[in-house]
Amino acid sequence: MLTKEEMPACPVATTVQLIGSKWKLLIIRNLLTGTQRFGELKKSIPGISQKVLTDSLRSMEDDGIMTRKVYAEVPPRVEYSLNELGESMRPIISAMEQWGTAYKNNQ
Repeated sequence: MLTKEEMPACPVATTVQLIGSKWKLLIIRNLLTGTQRFGELKKSIPGISQKVLTDSLRSMEDDGIMTRKVYAEVPPRVEYSLNELGESMRPIISAMEQWGTAYKNNQ
């Protein structure tokens, strides 16, 4: 995780630094619908490996975009959800969805 001082000076570059991978964008898209467990996220994102999902979730937690809640059960249950900062990305994802829909409709 980079500190705010280490982030790029350009705001667009900062956003790309935080959510620029296709996997993180898809994870955020899915978490915008509500809290999910690891297995649910893995099943809903075709092609993502367990390692990439784990690394992406850890990175997003470190960056303060989402929260990870561990339940003291056997086997352990872990849930992921967007926090206030993560929820603030809703307009970005919505704009991407609208643009993608318009692009596909004009092809």
